[in-house]
Amino acid sequence: MFGRKKKTDVDEEPTSFFGDENDESVEIDEVEDDLDVAGDEFGDESEGPYDITEIDSDDPTAGRDGQRLDLGSVLVPMPTGGQLQVEMAPNGSPQAVHLVTEHGRITVAAYAAPKSPGQWREVVAELAQSLRDDNSAVSVENGPWGRELAAVTANMDLRFIGADGPRWMVRCVVAGPSGSTAANTPLVAIARDILRDTVVNRGSEPHPVRTPLPVVLPQVLAEQLAAAHEQQLATAQQQQVAAQQQQQSAPPAPPAPPARPTPPPRSGESGSAMQQLGQ
Repeated sequence: MFGRKKKTDVDEEPTSFFGDENDESVEIDEVEDDLDVAGDEFGDESEGPYDITEIDSDDPTAGRDGQRLDLGSVLVPMPTGGQLQVEMAPNGSPQAVHLVTEHGRITVAAYAAPKSPGQWREVVAELAQSLRDDNSAVSVENGPWGRELAAVTANMDLRFIGADGPRWMVRCVVAGPSGSTAANTPLVAIARDILRDTVVNRGSEPHPVRTPLPVVLPQVLAEQLAAAHEQQLATAQQQQVAAQQQQQSAPPAPPAPPARPTPPPRSGESGSAMQQLGQ
């Protein structure tokens, strides 16, 4: 059965490595005013996201209403009718996994954080300032976990939902067409349900603060992506070979007609043609 374990102490890396000793809040007056209006920093949500040590089950992929998708650092439930969209880094490793629904896209990712909470508050301030610098309309609202950032950009509407955990921070990005990321929309409701049943597996490896925790694809999905990548390479190679063969089999172009000789200039009563031009 799904449940929560009693929280236990976990081994900590040296605080200086994570930057705890020099942890300073971001000073952005305009944004901080919005954050104060938003209300309680931590919200009143009593459910997840959970740390993996809190799961009272031998199978952390067994979620509340179904199986969680194990992505290494995060285990997320799949929304009904949802599809996966994998974003690859230039080096070929998975960079993000998006959950695509009929209403929009939801992305859950985990980041390393210091022992003390409060990283999400700083991230909200920086995100808000960055979006305002891009001339996006921004508002900070109070959600189940505290502050949520809503933004209207030129291409899409966004909502950022976050929560602090033991040495990790989880961020959920909700993206969709105009009006789809308002607080009472189906897309945001789905995103919050996903976050309530998300599990973060930070691991014991040291990571600098705010470093994205690694995404690891399930073996079946990784094999499917590898097969699709190989198929794309094979198709591209076949197209290249076909283009070369077509070029080689094309009939040679007919020779250009010989140039007609230019008649010599004639001399007139006023002198040669060159002399006439010079006059």
